[in-house]
Amino acid sequence: QVQLVESGGGLVQAGGSLRLSCAASGRTFSSYAMGWFRQAPGKEREFVATISWSGGSTIYADSVKGRFTISRDNAKNTGNLQMNSLKPEDTAVYYCAGGRVSGTSDEYDYWGQGTQVTVSS
Repeated sequence: QVQLVESGGGLVQAGGSLRLSCAASGRTFSSYAMGWFRQAPGKEREFVATISWSGGSTIYADSVKGRFTISRDNAKNTGNLQMNSLKPEDTAVYYCAGGRVSGTSDEYDYWGQGTQVTVSS
């Protein structure tokens, strides 16, 4: 079993930055890809970014490309999502997930509890 715990969310003004972290425990962190998804009130959960087990491959949603950077440190069992130039439409609960490199939530077996990101205009 894998446990994922997100942290780093908060309130930030538009144009600001936040860094989300995902701490993993349980099954070997380096054996699976890590993804970030988000869900805004009244909307479906959407893909944000994913990174392969080695860190050598990343995929981003068009809406965050050039602003967000996903990374991981297998030695520390952590993953990160650096979010720059934040916009009000980035407001959502952000979830980290473990599974296969994919933009589809069904490909992820493990999920964290989520962390709230609120961007004020």
